[in-house]
Amino acid sequence: MAGKTEQGAETETIAVLGAGGIMGHPIARNIARAGFGVRAWNRTRSKAEPLEAEGVYVADTPADAARGAGIVITMLADADAVTGAMDGPDGALSVMPGPNAEPGGDRTDNPHGPHHALWVQMSTIGEEATKRCAELANGRGVGFVDAPVLGTRQPAEAGQLVVLESGPEEARGRIDPVFDVIGSRTIRVGEAGAGSRLKLVANNWVLAVVAAGAETIALAEGLGLDPDLFFRAIEGGGLDLPYLRMKGKAMTERNFEPSFPLRLASKDADLVSAAARDRGLDLPVADAIAGRLAAGVKEHGDLDLSATYLTSAPEK
Repeated sequence: MAGKTEQGAETETIAVLGAGGIMGHPIARNIARAGFGVRAWNRTRSKAEPLEAEGVYVADTPADAARGAGIVITMLADADAVTGAMDGPDGALSVMPGPNAEPGGDRTDNPHGPHHALWVQMSTIGEEATKRCAELANGRGVGFVDAPVLGTRQPAEAGQLVVLESGPEEARGRIDPVFDVIGSRTIRVGEAGAGSRLKLVANNWVLAVVAAGAETIALAEGLGLDPDLFFRAIEGGGLDLPYLRMKGKAMTERNFEPSFPLRLASKDADLVSAAARDRGLDLPVADAIAGRLAAGVKEHGDLDLSATYLTSAPEK
């Protein structure tokens, strides 16, 4: 489960499941370029095949990708995709060594030690699904780290994601070198599950900014104003946000190339609302945003999140 870089430093082999996606593909590529051995799988194999030029082994099944890997990363669209890739006869867990896998047959009870596989779950799947994943890992005796990320296509390409790490301290020595490659910083949140909860909080803010920005720009256009006047009005003040400007530019230019697809944003909004309901919180704005994003999914789901603007925009 280990190899060496050209400088002689020992590295682990990393499996990336979802290696053809907007996030998974650059993550796998950046890890490979850092000198790690990488084994990749994607449901649509052709989307992962360009990684072969980086020396990545592209597998036909999740189990094949995970075979011989010390760390298995899941970066997939939703909870069903994650559990489908990990569980079952072709799932990665079927070949991931647990506490009986010490060389020479010596047993240890530390599933996060150097001779056991670690599952690093980086998809945005919410609280309940994260608990289910932890149970699957525990049942196999595999270490589990919950580490969703902040960032979309561009930060992923640049290795500038923010990793929200939660899990056992014992795993950090193994996973931190990987996180250093794919992210600009890692925030230690707590025990497994805390990372996914923080991701929900952050996503609530992201979705609120975009939804409010979309309606603001639609309002400006509906009132016969150039939306650029709005951005000039808030420029340099406390209301001025780089993310609002970026998504607002996409809206005014009608350029909705997906960085964070609307269908995934809608899924994330539903996760926020579900978490709030589970705790008896009354978050009507979050619920309204979830409904608004969902309204655009049928027609615009594969476009960028900023395409939620089209649901409000005056027809031209």
